[in-house]
Amino acid sequence: MLDQIKLFFDRHLALAAPEKITEEQMRLVSVALYLEMMAMDDKSDLAEQKLIISLVQKSFSLTADEAAGLMASAELKRKQATDYFEFTRQINKHYSSEQKIQLIESLWRIAFIDGVLDVQEEYLVRKIAGLLHVPDSDFIRIKNQVSS
Repeated sequence: MLDQIKLFFDRHLALAAPEKITEEQMRLVSVALYLEMMAMDDKSDLAEQKLIISLVQKSFSLTADEAAGLMASAELKRKQATDYFEFTRQINKHYSSEQKIQLIESLWRIAFIDGVLDVQEEYLVRKIAGLLHVPDSDFIRIKNQVSS
């Protein structure tokens, strides 16, 4: 009888093994958020695309071809996502505070590249910053730096 109870607990209540996340997966979630920012105002212009390519190449030390491949994969992941939490959960687990702030800065740069801050763009940066537990003081400071 005790063996059956133990077997039940082993099968149904066993702790899941820690999730292993590759560097490639972390790149995907970051770039998916970049692409979501570009899509927020329903206008995808060349300046936004060029900025994202530049951010991807610089942030992850990639060639143009590698960046394009990563962006294509991230776009697919972005379209399949049901919410932002699946991205921010990974970022919260694996990014330092500085890396989170850099991500928020990149999102602000994408939002401001066309010279107009759309309401949906500001909403997205605020939402992502909140999910990443980025303090409001950093959120505002970065916004002011990027918009100047």
